[in-house]
Amino acid sequence: MQLKQLEIFVQVARQRSFSKAAEALYLTQPTVSAHVAALEDELGTQLVVRSTKELRLTAAGRVLGRYAAEILGLCQRAAQDVRTAASSISGTLSIAASTVPSQYLLPQVLPLLRQRYPEVFFQIRQGDSGQVTQWMAENGAELGLVGAPVQRVGLLCVPFFTERLVIATPNTPEYRALKGQMTPDVLKRAPFLVREPGSGTRKQSEQYLKSMGVEPRSLTLAAQLESTESILQGVKNGLGISILSSCAAREAAEEGKILVFAPESPQLERQFYLLYRRSSPLSPAASMLVEELLYFYRDGV
Repeated sequence: MQLKQLEIFVQVARQRSFSKAAEALYLTQPTVSAHVAALEDELGTQLVVRSTKELRLTAAGRVLGRYAAEILGLCQRAAQDVRTAASSISGTLSIAASTVPSQYLLPQVLPLLRQRYPEVFFQIRQGDSGQVTQWMAENGAELGLVGAPVQRVGLLCVPFFTERLVIATPNTPEYRALKGQMTPDVLKRAPFLVREPGSGTRKQSEQYLKSMGVEPRSLTLAAQLESTESILQGVKNGLGISILSSCAAREAAEEGKILVFAPESPQLERQFYLLYRRSSPLSPAASMLVEELLYFYRDGV
């Protein structure tokens, strides 16, 4: 087995699609298919099951996926450690991040990086996905982290983490009586808390509501707030219900301060993306952060 084959297989496993894996790796779909077929021939077993609707891993494919992700992760860390031994990484790293990456994803990674690279100063600028894109276009940050795909001339947009949105409600008898099953009727009549129009979470929420036959413009809006934490506090205190990040809702739900409803819907799955400029090579500090984010969140949280 070659590292390139493992890299391609891991991407196929993550994307559940040959075409999406090819796009992420800047390869053609036949090339991706050929590498996976070569792995299957070498190992003497089927690794993926292809159908017209979806691609899924076999039991053997899932085993290989785990080992391949670990092998690639070790290679990335080995390369980084070698570079670190050869030269010190220091200086200011400016990062523009939307709410969830800024408040919930970066805080999990940055303490580890500060231990390894104490001479790096992380400068975080928080805004919604639209603002982050604008800042990146204006050279206001070296790296961007957003919750919606970006198509902007000069910017490269790379997925690095998948999560689910959930419906959060106050922990009251009215919502406990639903026994974990949210209905369109409840969504239509409940007071709703929403993010500002440029928010990736809001865009994703509106797509889900439409898929449920709920017109976003017909909602009973209680408030528009400009951060996930503000919405979370509003839900805790009974101001209304909202659709928000599962990462943001997890702690409050575990403490019993809110209820979380997690419908099975592809509309509630979303990617987070890394943004950087095509024309500018990443600084050593930025390269280090990109590698750590891809490694830390390769299997989700």
